[in-house]
Amino acid sequence: MSAQVVTMGEIMLRLSPPGFKRLVQADSFEATYGGAEANVAVALCNYGLQASFVSKVPDNPVGQSAINHLRRYGVDTQYILRGGDRLGLYFLETGVSMRASQVVYDRVASSFADVNACEFDFDKILDGVSWFHTTGITPALSPKAVALTELALKTAKAKGITTSIDLNYRKKLWSKEKAETVLSTLCRYVDVCMGADPLLGFTIKDSDMTNGNLNLQGFNNMFKCMTDRFGFKCITASLRESYSASDNGWSALVYGKSRMYHTKQYNVRVVDRVGTGDSFTSGLIYGLVTGMPMTDAAEFAVAASALKHTILGDFNHASLAEVNDLMMGNESNRIQR
Repeated sequence: MSAQVVTMGEIMLRLSPPGFKRLVQADSFEATYGGAEANVAVALCNYGLQASFVSKVPDNPVGQSAINHLRRYGVDTQYILRGGDRLGLYFLETGVSMRASQVVYDRVASSFADVNACEFDFDKILDGVSWFHTTGITPALSPKAVALTELALKTAKAKGITTSIDLNYRKKLWSKEKAETVLSTLCRYVDVCMGADPLLGFTIKDSDMTNGNLNLQGFNNMFKCMTDRFGFKCITASLRESYSASDNGWSALVYGKSRMYHTKQYNVRVVDRVGTGDSFTSGLIYGLVTGMPMTDAAEFAVAASALKHTILGDFNHASLAEVNDLMMGNESNRIQR
């Protein structure tokens, strides 16, 4: 059976000091795997869809371990190539209270960053697929990754497949100016833009979520301008109100057919913030692929990502039933017996 959704990006080994230790204190690390597009594929499989992940890992036990980790959760890994020199790493120092979390990347010259677009047969990979997803992190890795991302999006678009990108700007990987140039080109092949922010030359005035001041009209104007420029069918923005590193307000906006919708806001205690945006993305894709109205898909997505804040690791292991219960307003913290 063909995958309903294909995602493409880099999977990395994540190394974290136990508890809330700082990296300089660590004498051991907890190891897991993750990466934005892989996180989306795992969550979609968790909800019952077929998802395939496109990537490249080194042909060694570390690369095989990453593949095994994805297979454990039902992700189709047949399009993960083996080769190159190394798997990308990232180190995560978990913040608490007024101390923010910190990420240190070690992914230069990784197997995926050095991949050539011609190594993948996207006509075959995307045959019979409903949705193709990637992020702005992938083209940030190297010029080769830019070419790869453009080829994948162009092929999917030509096949009539719904395409999406989460802009996911990472200032530690590339400059804002470079990101704007590259992403503006890639967005010509995108139907659904996630994580919309002022990266593409658009700005929102008087919208400071840290002070609880949300300029809805500013977002509406920005979304309209982006739609006019790129022809997006849908744009989303997750909204984080940061009371501290430990406690956040979490909601989202979704814009489509000239209408904007603001979801319910959840107050979350943060166990692990990494992957929460990817959980929103996977929730929205799941909702739209399964025929939910855009507003219901947004509510499902924000409920799923609210739950992810409570789960350690990159992947969201919240079940479909748990997400639906929270979406319907069942927030009981009683033990489920």
